[in-house]
Amino acid sequence: MALGFLQRDGVRYGNTPETDLFLDRTKPSYVGGMLEMANHRLYPFWAHLTTALRTGLPQNELRTGDPGLFEVLYADPARLREFLAAMTGISHGANLTIARALPWASYKTYVDVGTAQGDLAVQIALANPHLRGVGFDLPAVAPVFEEYAAALGVAERVTFQPGDFFAQDLPKADVVLMGHILHDWDLPTKRMLVRKAFEALPAGGAFVVYDAIIDDDRSKNAFGLMMSLNMLIETPGGFDYTGADCAAWMTEAGFSSTRVEHLVGPDSMVVGIK
Repeated sequence: MALGFLQRDGVRYGNTPETDLFLDRTKPSYVGGMLEMANHRLYPFWAHLTTALRTGLPQNELRTGDPGLFEVLYADPARLREFLAAMTGISHGANLTIARALPWASYKTYVDVGTAQGDLAVQIALANPHLRGVGFDLPAVAPVFEEYAAALGVAERVTFQPGDFFAQDLPKADVVLMGHILHDWDLPTKRMLVRKAFEALPAGGAFVVYDAIIDDDRSKNAFGLMMSLNMLIETPGGFDYTGADCAAWMTEAGFSSTRVEHLVGPDSMVVGIK
């Protein structure tokens, strides 16, 4: 079956318009970082899927006695850059949609928690010149984030704040966002992060969570279900979840209203209003 990545004209092959846009490393629309990481890291780990299902244990670096996933990735600058670019690749479409879909005119500040390369924070700033944003992540991410924000011309309005959401409160802002973050963790940690987001917001503030949200009857979003298997392979307790699951955690934390909105592809967001 043809994948449609190339088009043929006689004996000559060339990129399709979509491939030219999304798989050219020289373009800011490049999303191939996730493919690169899948090739270098994930493919070998998935060979142990059966073991993961039988034991419930991670099959990545943890399997060979290394420390946790993020400790390994963040300790090696080259692997960290690859991982952060992969997060941009898998998130870029959703980030563009969020930058335009929320009623941003009602807000002045935002913080992107677990910002990685910073694509979500950057895209929001590009689409909303009145906003000022913060990318919050571990200190090792700072140079990659700042380089990315500067390259896209928003460094004056988007800054990096180093921190650890296990050890400290989240930065305060009108909107708190977590993109592809909650699925990394077990249920108590998910609830803890939702509570911290609630505490960082003013009355009327918004908490935006997005992942490959699984449909409530767990039968349609194959990507979300596969991503949940990937969390089994990659983390001790992470899993993907339904919109109803996330809305319940938000309500439990004190949010007055919640809604689930599709973004693009397999990704949806759950929005909680304080």
